[in-house]
Amino acid sequence: MSEAAKVQWFPGHMAKTRRIMASNLKLVDAVVEITDARIPFSSRNPEIKKICGSKPRLVLLNKADSADPNVTSMWIEYYKQQGVAALATDCRSGRNVNKFYPMLKELLSEQIEKWDTRGMTGRPIRMMIVGIPNVGKSSFINRLAGAKLAKVEDRPGVTRGKQWVALDEGFELLDMPGVLWPKFDDKLVGERLAFTGAVKDVILDVEYLACRLLEYLSEDYPELLTERYGISLEDLPEPMDDMQGCVKGYELLERVGKKRGFLVSGGDINTERAANTVLDEFRGGKLGRLSLEKPRGR
Repeated sequence: MSEAAKVQWFPGHMAKTRRIMASNLKLVDAVVEITDARIPFSSRNPEIKKICGSKPRLVLLNKADSADPNVTSMWIEYYKQQGVAALATDCRSGRNVNKFYPMLKELLSEQIEKWDTRGMTGRPIRMMIVGIPNVGKSSFINRLAGAKLAKVEDRPGVTRGKQWVALDEGFELLDMPGVLWPKFDDKLVGERLAFTGAVKDVILDVEYLACRLLEYLSEDYPELLTERYGISLEDLPEPMDDMQGCVKGYELLERVGKKRGFLVSGGDINTERAANTVLDEFRGGKLGRLSLEKPRGR
């Protein structure tokens, strides 16, 4: 099985996007960074802060309807303590999207006041929206714009070039392609990005991913796992720290496959099919509302 600690993912268009982002920063008043509420830490590109410098930033924890609401509240409080503006949103249901404009205006209140004193009342507020692939960035923009102005597709890297989008209430938005970073030094970050589909499945073995995900869920959300697959979580081997271990996860994967009837000739369990099912159902929100990392300890 592949090791997440060795994942490197930096296609040419992402390197180009990073340069475009830096060169266009002077054109905007604020940066809006969209993250996945299920993995707020892992889905934040660590290079964004360095690129944006002192530019005002608003962090959106998107896909909040798929995340554990208690954990999301912990993240909002964490960002508040760090002095970072943050808002939990969901582009599908529209949750808290109506709070986006007021929050951004509050973030830029001092700048807006300066414009007013200079006779620039009504000047458009320009923002750059950034985020790694598959955090729902294009869907969020479409929700704001009220029309499908940004191309939406459930695969990494589909938004290729920068584009300006005119919004309501005097806002203009510069959409940027999703940007990942050169290497995931933290194996957990690489795994969590793969769980959510931010990294293509061809990068990591799907059975390995499913095993790691099942191990995590069995510890933090055992009731959701039992409810969805009707499997027993008793008499499981202990999880192993070794990247190649996944003994507990593989046992769970086999139980899922057996329960779903994923059998091949000879009665063996088709664990690859079971793995794809687990990952697809997690990404589709069918396992329930859950989060894969908390502010501390992650």
